[in-house]
Amino acid sequence: MLKDKKIVLGVSGGIAVYKACDLVSRLKKRGAQVRVVMTENAMKFVPKLTFATLSANPVMSDTFQERN
Repeated sequence: MLKDKKIVLGVSGGIAVYKACDLVSRLKKRGAQVRVVMTENAMKFVPKLTFATLSANPVMSDTFQERN
């Protein structure tokens, strides 16, 4: 259904950030390519590593993040 669709998910600070973890997992199971962008406050609720693991992609959290 979502095979090869590219989705960018923005996550901000709030208790609903936990639901975003489930959303990323469900999107991946349906074949979507998911990228996550997090605010600093979102990282106070859930670490970047969680979303990086669930999405199988690096998580962006800094406006001026260096690219490899």
